[in-house]
Amino acid sequence: MRAFIVDAFTDRPFAGNPAGVCMLDAPADPSWMQRVAAELNLSETAFVHPVDQRTYGLRWFTPTVEVSLCGHATLATAHVLYTACGVSPDAAVSFDTLSGVLTARPAGDGRVTLDFPVDPPAEDAVPERLAEALGTEPVWTGRASHDLVVEVRDAATVGGLAPDIAALAEFSGRAVIVTARAREGADHDFVSRVFAPAAGIPEDPVTGAAHCVLAPYWAGRLGRTELTARQLSPRGGQLGVALRGERVALVGRAVTVFEGELRA
Repeated sequence: MRAFIVDAFTDRPFAGNPAGVCMLDAPADPSWMQRVAAELNLSETAFVHPVDQRTYGLRWFTPTVEVSLCGHATLATAHVLYTACGVSPDAAVSFDTLSGVLTARPAGDGRVTLDFPVDPPAEDAVPERLAEALGTEPVWTGRASHDLVVEVRDAATVGGLAPDIAALAEFSGRAVIVTARAREGADHDFVSRVFAPAAGIPEDPVTGAAHCVLAPYWAGRLGRTELTARQLSPRGGQLGVALRGERVALVGRAVTVFEGELRA
């Protein structure tokens, strides 16, 4: 079967977030998919198979667990369908996933728009030892369905974090999302970094699912529903987010860096 590595939420190779994409003819055994994801050892590997002409089954695995939602691997999958699998560059496609039906559609200039469910965080008390694990004092903390959200003083603080990764694993089921407003004059509105050691990912380079949490938070703080986000991991990445009621539109580009044949 065909397999790809795609850098998502970037317009150049070796930036953004790399995802594996495995094109299947039919649903596969989950234990086999988990072993493939461990072999590829990327933050997520997507497994996709056709259901009908414009609908695909889609599942995502980290090297250690299956996840219920993954933005960058969905963008990578849509990119592969449009660029390597003959799907019309003008057509929307739907994905049947653990998070319901997600859609992708071309947005022009090589961009793809993903339609995802919103996941607003609710304010919560600062957990004990969180500041020590992060190496900085939180300004605000809240919890979404699977993530702990931490706002810190400014974008420079987010970029300079060197947290105790092992200690962060105790604070959230999926990830700790650290965020701040962008510096004055930046070409984006807010920044973030995402640490998910509990899911086998010390730091995720660019995280679509995290922006389902951050979009409603920053839309409320900044008074706008359409925003530009920058994730400040070492690889870095940028995406557009638009809050649309109970849904979030995530807009980004992707670049294929590897195509091969999976034999196992």
